[in-house]
Amino acid sequence: MKKTVYTLKFVLLLIAVCVQWNQGMHAQKKTAVVLNDAIDITTLQEGYRKKTYSIEDITQAYLDRIQAVDKNGSQLNSVLTINTDAIAIAKALDKELKAGKWRGPLHGVPVLLKDNIDTKDKMPTTAGSRALANSFPLQDSFVAQKLREAGAVIIGKTNLSEWANFRGAPSTSGWSGLGGQTKNAYDVTRNPCGSSSGSAVAVAANLALFAIGTETNGSIVCPAHANGIVGLKPTVGLISRGGIIPISFTQDTAGPMTRTVKDAAIVLGWLTGVDTRDSKTVASATMAVKDYASALDANSLKGKRIGVYVGVNGKNKEVYVLYQKAIEDMKAQGATLVEIPEITPEEIDMQSFTVMLYEYKQGLNDYFKSLGPNAAIKSVADLIEFNKKDAVELKHFNQLYLEMAQSKNDLSTEEYKKALEAMRINSQEKGIDKVMNDFKLDAIIAPTGTPAWVTDLKNGDKFTFGTSGPAAHSGYPSITVPMGYVEGLPVGISFVGKAWSEAALLNLAYAYEQNTKHRHAPNLAAN
Repeated sequence: MKKTVYTLKFVLLLIAVCVQWNQGMHAQKKTAVVLNDAIDITTLQEGYRKKTYSIEDITQAYLDRIQAVDKNGSQLNSVLTINTDAIAIAKALDKELKAGKWRGPLHGVPVLLKDNIDTKDKMPTTAGSRALANSFPLQDSFVAQKLREAGAVIIGKTNLSEWANFRGAPSTSGWSGLGGQTKNAYDVTRNPCGSSSGSAVAVAANLALFAIGTETNGSIVCPAHANGIVGLKPTVGLISRGGIIPISFTQDTAGPMTRTVKDAAIVLGWLTGVDTRDSKTVASATMAVKDYASALDANSLKGKRIGVYVGVNGKNKEVYVLYQKAIEDMKAQGATLVEIPEITPEEIDMQSFTVMLYEYKQGLNDYFKSLGPNAAIKSVADLIEFNKKDAVELKHFNQLYLEMAQSKNDLSTEEYKKALEAMRINSQEKGIDKVMNDFKLDAIIAPTGTPAWVTDLKNGDKFTFGTSGPAAHSGYPSITVPMGYVEGLPVGISFVGKAWSEAALLNLAYAYEQNTKHRHAPNLAAN
């Protein structure tokens, strides 16, 4: 009898082991797709539809990858905070799918947000500053709200250049007092560029399907270019800035950062909408497109007139070679290329800087008020004093821009109003609009920048050139896509257009991307 019992126990144990092994193998099979750099929103949704894997499976796999690659392995340091509710959110979205409810293409898609975008959950919103380490907003940003409504899973917040890289000079992109230094996905000794550094690195490293960055001048397109991904800076007002820690009311915008143009187009359509917290969104009611992706056409460069900005020629030999190849590729696709020596005058940079200082003080003070009476920091003056007393905040860099902003008066000041009007005229009427009208252009192209430099916390960033200015100053859209590599480091090409021309720019960028396919995944270590 005992022998029979022992035999039965052994059989049951063997069965249990086999079942467990099979489940483990099945789980690996289900979630292995997330490790594939080629996965995009469309293929992810196909997997959900076929029940190849669940939203919970995918979410957990991304959380595991963040631990393996970002915190360990290559130690990219791109993710600042993990959402401890991510798995619970994924499970709830799985239940909706089982019940036949599908919210759309972002249902169950993991996303990371730059940590200057408010979320009302267990994650603080910090701008990378130790002063806001325990700052929990009273409501979601408009962007976070739209993503939740679309069914996206916000799995965490990304590191950034502190205060979106407008605290002092010099500075090192990707460094924050709270998060330390983010590293370039293609070479960890190199800089990730721009303030949306963590968002770009995380997407390049496949730590999420997409991320949301913000830009005032170059903070989406530069890190996207330096990390070999797609970065879209939309027209100011297309996406609400409500609940985003500001720099400039005139220039700030959020935008999608993805590995493909199609994914950027999908995401963009779900982020638009009028928001009472942002008056610039009123115009988007008639200008926004709900579906930017369905009209994408790989032949859209045919018959188009493209302005070729030549003002950076001769500044970097390797980038110039890639740029000339891109021009020839577009000609081969049927485009007419026209040389453009200048887009906007040089004095516009100082006009923009003046506008930013005034709007920075007003915007930050308004944001601090939105945090309620119990907020630790209530004004720019409070922030400056906190930094002076903190052991880390001023260890490497000063807070010159904060101090300059604090010295400014309100927005009724004549200096501000004159600078704002001059910037508008020079960037729009005498800038992009004039150039595109005079040359009858569909878009303007330019190399987004030069390859990533070696990170240097002592001396700060080493830009050779960047071409984000005209779109930033005008508030007009631009998109960067991979153009090639210089000694293994990515370089991007930007497409710039008139206000509200996102659909056209996405199409042109898509055609270039699909006919060149430059992007390849970085070589990352995981453990």
